[in-house]
Amino acid sequence: MCKQLESDDSYTITTMKVERIYLLFYGISLISACVNAFDPVTTTVAMGIGATLGTIYKYFQESCTPKWIVFNATGLDVDLEKRLFGQHIATRIISKAVNGFLNNDNPKKPLVLSLHGWTGTGKNFVSKMIAENFYKEGMDSSFVHVFTSELHFPHASQIETYKSQLQQWIKGNVTNCPQSMFIFDEMDKMHPGLIDSIKPYLDYYDKLDGVSYRKAIFIFLSNAGGESITQTALEFWKAGRNREEIELADLENKLTLSVFNNKKSGLWHTSLIDKNLVDFFVPFLPLEYKHVVQCALAEMEARDLEPDMSVADQVARDLMYFPKSERVFSVTGCKTIVSKLDYYV
Repeated sequence: MCKQLESDDSYTITTMKVERIYLLFYGISLISACVNAFDPVTTTVAMGIGATLGTIYKYFQESCTPKWIVFNATGLDVDLEKRLFGQHIATRIISKAVNGFLNNDNPKKPLVLSLHGWTGTGKNFVSKMIAENFYKEGMDSSFVHVFTSELHFPHASQIETYKSQLQQWIKGNVTNCPQSMFIFDEMDKMHPGLIDSIKPYLDYYDKLDGVSYRKAIFIFLSNAGGESITQTALEFWKAGRNREEIELADLENKLTLSVFNNKKSGLWHTSLIDKNLVDFFVPFLPLEYKHVVQCALAEMEARDLEPDMSVADQVARDLMYFPKSERVFSVTGCKTIVSKLDYYV
């Protein structure tokens, strides 16, 4: 378990490159010093090179400072508007929640977001957007920690061990950097009650054992609640109403109840809900055909390809939709767009 968790904190590619350069030149300086052992000038130069490279290494090594952690509010808003398709509710909530929290120098508690919806609707994508516009290294930052239930917490018999290790992991990383981000993927597959073990770190405390968690960000990703969200979207569609008319109020109560009462969800009967520690339950609507087309065009642009509507249409047509008779919503959202596009371009 610990080895798996430690893998999340590996060096970034940039840091590894600098480290190799440092070791190379350090080796060269040692050789020069040995060969010219009686040449004080050469020895001094070699030592100077080693010291300089040491300074360069420290300069490129990620640290918990404004040089590496700075919030780009405009960048996040642009990403949400231009790259997240069909999610007017999520776009609005995420923008206000993250902007409000990161522009507050003295938050009263950590930011806790719970993102819900079918696969491929943009939950992981949004998490990535937040990281990219907050940490210079984005998702590769050593201050971003991703937990996947089936990978990091696979055995129900070890739940108590997981709880202890999770607490220690969060405490250690927040001690290292107060502005750490923790992403819990597949919450609907997590052992119920596990998340309750970190409840104290999400609450309104100035400090716990000398550590403040108020500047940390916790993001929960789950398919739980997807059915109720889809049902509401389908009702609007059948009534001939525009999906943009759907408001958070139309989904919030159903979503909270379906998550709280889902025995397979890590949030089942959790005190996080009772204590109102989840700041926002964010619904992600199922994606329609037109949104899949937009995803395909955006992926072409990301690959520096000329956007081709005919190819995007073909990719969208290849996907499965539901209900079967009406074919309104994509079963997999935009999740398989990348592999599908590989086939056509």
